[in-house]
Amino acid sequence: MRWSFKLGEIAGIAIFVHATFLMLVGWVALSHWVAEHSVAAALGGTLFIVALFACVVLHELGHALTARRYGVRTRDITLYPIGGVARLERIPEVPRQEMLVALAGPAVNVVIAAALALLISATGGGVPLSELDVAKGPFLERLLLVNVFLAGFNLIPAFPMDGGRVLRALLATRLSFVRATELAAGVGQAIAIVFGFVGLFVNPFLVFIALFVWLGASGEAAMAQMRSAFSGLPVSRAMLTEFSVLAPGDPLSRVVELTLAGSQSDFPVVEGGRPVGVLRQGDLLAGLSQRGADSRVSEWMSTELDLVDPHEMLDEVFARLQGREARTLPVVKGGQLVGLVTPENLGEFLRFQAALAAAGRSARKAAV
Repeated sequence: MRWSFKLGEIAGIAIFVHATFLMLVGWVALSHWVAEHSVAAALGGTLFIVALFACVVLHELGHALTARRYGVRTRDITLYPIGGVARLERIPEVPRQEMLVALAGPAVNVVIAAALALLISATGGGVPLSELDVAKGPFLERLLLVNVFLAGFNLIPAFPMDGGRVLRALLATRLSFVRATELAAGVGQAIAIVFGFVGLFVNPFLVFIALFVWLGASGEAAMAQMRSAFSGLPVSRAMLTEFSVLAPGDPLSRVVELTLAGSQSDFPVVEGGRPVGVLRQGDLLAGLSQRGADSRVSEWMSTELDLVDPHEMLDEVFARLQGREARTLPVVKGGQLVGLVTPENLGEFLRFQAALAAAGRSARKAAV
């Protein structure tokens, strides 16, 4: 997670903050200082941003904890200047479950806004809505307004935002998952064009949101198509069967030789034919820089293995691969390592399948 710093964990979910978020905090503090030449104003602006993003974390936790109810783990939550991102290992394929996971985030903001409204009322506060502004006014009232905005904005059906996921879930009750994703992505991209156009004249920040929505919708649609293409095919059809392996006692110099001799970047570590770890290229580089080429593979390999059976379906394994940092999954039969699955070899397999399908269509047209 480059350029991100861990703040801690909540309910077992790691919370990270991206370095660019600290730039936002600094910019807010500086802008308040320039406007009012007051340390108190700068601190007040900073505190409001921190409170705002605490609400964003709670929003993302709403998604994560609801997903957990359906057996979907969340790897982490990262705060960026444009908001937060909860990295779920996969999206629930049951439409009702995806809808509830998507709605959980905005629901948290509604609850926060309601709690703030009760607190403001109980303390005798409150100002007319016409006088409220995100940048000015009483702290609690501003925070209430922001939570109402977060709930409403996230429910815009701009896939892959929360509202777009709700739209995809509704469409998926009547259409295939891939077709529902394509339609939701199209709606999201259309809204992104509107965001971008309006942003050019009103608020440049909308241009960044438009870019995020456009790229996110394209990526989600492509991912759904890939999973559909893998559906019904076993891992044994696409796994790598020619690869190099390491022993725990091998020196890192041996890994360097194997890496330079071929295209393999991650290496399974085996004992008696059974996988006991994986040495990733990042760990290899760390070992070389810290301990040198004579240090042993066992010191740097990862022992957290996600083993795959050759009879598992490719679409399920592909979904697991997307939700993990490990880019190599060992395929094991009878306890013995028989293959590897990587994003690269799945991509190659998909291209070959597409080429064969194109050839089949051409042959059918020629026959007609």
